[in-house]
Amino acid sequence: MPQPIIHAFFDEPTNTVSYLVADPVTKQAAVVDPVLDYDHKSGKANARSADAIMARAKQEGFTIGLVLETHVHADHLSGAPYIKLKTGAKVAIGERIREVQKIFRPVFNATDVSGDGSEFDILFKDGDRFEIGQLAGEVIATPGHTPACVSYKIEDAVFVGDTLFMPDYGTARADFPGGDARILYRSIRKLMALPRQTRLFMCHDYLPKEGRTHFAWETTVGEEFDRNIHVHEGVSEDEFVKMRTSRDATLSAPTLLLPSIQVNMRAGKLPPADVNGVHYLRVPITLAP
Repeated sequence: MPQPIIHAFFDEPTNTVSYLVADPVTKQAAVVDPVLDYDHKSGKANARSADAIMARAKQEGFTIGLVLETHVHADHLSGAPYIKLKTGAKVAIGERIREVQKIFRPVFNATDVSGDGSEFDILFKDGDRFEIGQLAGEVIATPGHTPACVSYKIEDAVFVGDTLFMPDYGTARADFPGGDARILYRSIRKLMALPRQTRLFMCHDYLPKEGRTHFAWETTVGEEFDRNIHVHEGVSEDEFVKMRTSRDATLSAPTLLLPSIQVNMRAGKLPPADVNGVHYLRVPITLAP
């Protein structure tokens, strides 16, 4: 079977990696976790990052037919609707997006949000199969960071979303609503049960405080199993949960948490326009006693 052509696109403002994944034979392609360039201070957005992905696809003669979201991101707005508009691609996510919508719909009083995931074109179940040309794809449910997290295995490559980071940085937080450190540990062990040579592609990279000075986003199951600072071989479930819970308690909310969640649970679409035709993002305010 052909192996996928993979091009990575790193968005340093959000530390997010998007991917263009293509079949070298049929030239069919998918985009994983595209970013919309959004400036929170001004409220202005553009599609520079998505345009770069589509320009690369055009350059190589690829046809984009799928946008694969690993989860509802809390640190960037999705560029999926823009890519869908330009290419006709279908937007896919894990079926447990329904749970995420039901958690956050009341938070933002988002009465337009369905709660059944119908904003997305495809809702994947654990174990579902799909194709990108002649490339075989499989959906692996990897909840824990959020309930709806999935990883996409495309031949020998797995796009893990926020489940894992590079070995010297560790693992994703699990303190968002619906997150669970114990479930995250089990999801990671599911990935680590794959063959050691399986390539893993991260959704984010953050430089560790010491050591590496360049961003990186590709590793292997074997490297994670041997060297991941949070969950290498020998780290028990209880040890991981204790570490993850205590670490998460020290973390602040991502800068783009509130705009990201309310946009991304709508498959990357903005909330409905107000009567003046302008789209607004909501910020729930809690007054401290």
